[in-house]
Amino acid sequence: MWTGFTGGDRPAYEALISDFNASHKNIQVTMDVQPWDTIAQKLPAAWATGQGPDLATPNFDPNVISKYLETNSLLPLEATGNGATDINVDKLAPSAIKAFTAKGKLYAVPANIATLQLYYSKKAFAAAGIADAPKTVTEFQDDAKKLTAGGNYGLALADHETIQMWPVLQWLDGADIVDTKGCAVIDSAKSVSSLTTWANLVTKDKVAPVGKTGAEADSLFSAGKAAMEINGPWAAAGFKSAGVDFGVAAIPAGVNGTVTLASTVPLAIGKSTKHPKEAQEFLAWYTGKSAQTKFALASGFPPVRTDLGADAQLSGNAIVSSFAAALPTARLYLPGVTGATQVDSEIYVPFIGQITRGEDVAKAAADAAKKIDAITGCRG
Repeated sequence: MWTGFTGGDRPAYEALISDFNASHKNIQVTMDVQPWDTIAQKLPAAWATGQGPDLATPNFDPNVISKYLETNSLLPLEATGNGATDINVDKLAPSAIKAFTAKGKLYAVPANIATLQLYYSKKAFAAAGIADAPKTVTEFQDDAKKLTAGGNYGLALADHETIQMWPVLQWLDGADIVDTKGCAVIDSAKSVSSLTTWANLVTKDKVAPVGKTGAEADSLFSAGKAAMEINGPWAAAGFKSAGVDFGVAAIPAGVNGTVTLASTVPLAIGKSTKHPKEAQEFLAWYTGKSAQTKFALASGFPPVRTDLGADAQLSGNAIVSSFAAALPTARLYLPGVTGATQVDSEIYVPFIGQITRGEDVAKAAADAAKKIDAITGCRG
């Protein structure tokens, strides 16, 4: 099984694999951890040619499933239902199942499901005289400025090789990248206004560094060089290990109330696997109650199942309960958008890089909109 879980949550996945192998002498799973960009480069060709691993997490973008369906690289999951060795589809997060289903067939299960919340340094907040985490967008922006001092940043804001954070900033202002039909609205007046505000905070107020990967942004927060970071539950273990005295708060409320980003990583089986039955048995165990309870407690992720809400261990865990509480108002990024992975990597990520380096937002947004619509088919 190839995965890109290189962060602070890696031990939680490794523990699951160890537990499975110990309890299944006839099936042994080896987890090969590689950087996400390495998997993105190697896996498409490997699976398309009938090679590669039996199982993999192709990307942290749930929309990547469509890319592998185009090359007929995925095994449809058949062992679904409510039996002891079945994948209990009706008990798994509906948004993830919807994202991983095509033409009535399920092609992946969620390796995890998460939301983004606001990590903040209690030490930095106390030093700046800020009593609590920001509750509104205005407070968020003001605090970011106050906390930017002495060579330290108010906010560690990654813009590539990471779960997307910039869409959340747009959503807070009532803006978006595409509409419900998948057509670009990134160049709308509301979007340009929102993006201009956030870009100015980076380029003029220097509240955040430019061009950081997710891992680099995490390192800034861990080292006390950034006071806040929008991140998921996978970061908690690493921050604890680094000795950071941090709090986790909801993303500040925007003009339309609370909103954040939901993320889920697909775990799929290569169509040419020589072990389809065993691979599906592993997925059933992995998404089962026992494994998901242990994984949530070890990682801070909410469980991928919807029937564990009353579990005393999980509800009593501050990290798990905090991120689980955000699920009702969490949105997937570019769900169901034609060419979503291409839109993200070839258009949105470079676009954010442009505006955080001083390029005119309106001009860059107009150019990005044309490129998005060319991919989604909204314009010629």
